[in-house]
Amino acid sequence: MKTNKKGSLKAKELLEEIGYDNISDIPMDILVSGLGATLIMEPLKNSDGKIIRGNTKTLIKINSEIPYEEKIRFTIAHEIGHFLLHDRLDLEVHNDNNNTLNWFKSVEQQAKKGLQEWEANDFASELLMPEKVFRKLVENKRFSPNLLKEIASYFKTSLTSVVHRLVALNVYPLFIVSIHSGVVSYWNKSENFWVKVKNITKLAPPEDSVAQEYIEANYNFIYKESEKAQLISKSVWFELNSYEKDSDFYEYCIPTKQYKSIISIIWED
Repeated sequence: MKTNKKGSLKAKELLEEIGYDNISDIPMDILVSGLGATLIMEPLKNSDGKIIRGNTKTLIKINSEIPYEEKIRFTIAHEIGHFLLHDRLDLEVHNDNNNTLNWFKSVEQQAKKGLQEWEANDFASELLMPEKVFRKLVENKRFSPNLLKEIASYFKTSLTSVVHRLVALNVYPLFIVSIHSGVVSYWNKSENFWVKVKNITKLAPPEDSVAQEYIEANYNFIYKESEKAQLISKSVWFELNSYEKDSDFYEYCIPTKQYKSIISIIWED
């Protein structure tokens, strides 16, 4: 699953075809129309996005009640991915929700929801945050919460999408943890982050972690501005070798109260 590049390759082809390095300033309805589909914004029950293929027309419907513009853009890009990658034999009427749009799933969970969803997410990520432009933007910059915000603002995407992109492209040595309802559901790390992770899956975050602080604060924001990156010990999340002394790491959390979820990012400065 992780090596499947069909989605990102298709997005790169599309960017080359339309002659844009970055589509952040292109209205998504115009992009959809230019590709031969029609974008409709309307309230949808139990769905963030839907693609409907007819004999002569394809409709992409997006839930108008999604509160964040960044999520709307990603959902539209995801549906464009389905439109260009998956023909009507695979997909005539298809609904997407927070589960199918969620990057932070284990390989097993991704397999259950289907290869098509992985490919559509991969497509959306490359379309909205093209690798070449992305790498240029972060070149020679140190990782920090402020950099995440800068990238998200530039591409008009969510912080969560940016975090995934950084790990997928192996830009910085990062460890990311997805937590739902007080339990670690999934973790991932950059290929160049050489650490031994503790047994944390399906358990509560470590007591000394910043993530646990956010859970105890009922997923409300605790730290602001310069305090966002909190100093922690390496041993909070990782195993130490018998000869290894504990060292300083940083942890930054992105809580979402609505879903009782937290994305925690851990790194060594």
